[in-house]
Amino acid sequence: MTSVSFTRLTLPAPVLALGLALSLVAPAAAQDMADYRSQFEPLPALAPIPASRAMTEARIALGQMLFFEPRISASGVISCATCHNPALGWTDRIPRATGHEGQVGNRNTPTVLNAGFLAAQFWDGREPDLEGQALGPIQAGVEMAMTLDAAIARLNEFAIYREMFAAAFPDDADPVHAGNVALAIAAFERTLNTPNSPFDRFLAGDDSALTSEQQQGMRLFADSGCIACHNGPNFSDSQFHMIQVPGSTDEGRFLVTGDEADRHAFRTPTLRNVAVTYPYFNNGSVEALPEAVAIMGREMLGQEFAAEEVSAIVAFLEALTGEMPDVTIPALP
Repeated sequence: MTSVSFTRLTLPAPVLALGLALSLVAPAAAQDMADYRSQFEPLPALAPIPASRAMTEARIALGQMLFFEPRISASGVISCATCHNPALGWTDRIPRATGHEGQVGNRNTPTVLNAGFLAAQFWDGREPDLEGQALGPIQAGVEMAMTLDAAIARLNEFAIYREMFAAAFPDDADPVHAGNVALAIAAFERTLNTPNSPFDRFLAGDDSALTSEQQQGMRLFADSGCIACHNGPNFSDSQFHMIQVPGSTDEGRFLVTGDEADRHAFRTPTLRNVAVTYPYFNNGSVEALPEAVAIMGREMLGQEFAAEEVSAIVAFLEALTGEMPDVTIPALP
């Protein structure tokens, strides 16, 4: 029988020290990222549903029809989907909304995606919920320019709408009215959510969902203070903050409250899907996301981001693009 001898390998002290250091770095890095993860919230698949606002299939189906219905506008050609286009991130990708007879509004069109997570609607927060928001554009002279009475009369002309309102609101003896229009459109809008973004998958434990640059951007986003306003599952505190971006003279929430503290203040916009909902700011004055990030650093945080910092934050923001709602444009009567 042949004997075999083994020689004990003795590693030099520097190599042993390096191995020990590496063994400590991995857990430390994992803990570091866990600390950052804990500062963020994933986006649920469904927005909060107020107790008095039932989300029935009949209401959602009616709301979807009304969202795409242009005949509740004075011209008969403008619908909610005109400015909230499903193909364009549910916005219009122009600086300021264009409405009735080609009028150009004062503000950029916010996306309706994940709007049910916001505690205030419109840039100036003049409506608290989606129901209030739903009726505003119909009546606005610069948007759809139709009275609610005229809109209801138009809908009553179609048997299919009378039937759908009756199905959606079976306890209402006369269901075709403005209040139910608002409830139906809001019910549909609460389905327009974008969960399962790369960022959400990362929060759920998939370390490969974000690139190293995106993870660095996540750290910068938290450390620089962006998260102070852009927080929660929708990356918005739904509060109002003063900012005057290039070219804007809009007095913002001051026009609603008359409070001097609200002059030039606007609701914090969601950053969900921000890479596909350009241009940016209340007047749509900035087309490119890197420029928007640089302006926010300068105007809101008082710091000049270096080029590589802007790049990392932009990469992180791109990871907030989620799965788009699977919505079929309905065949209208």
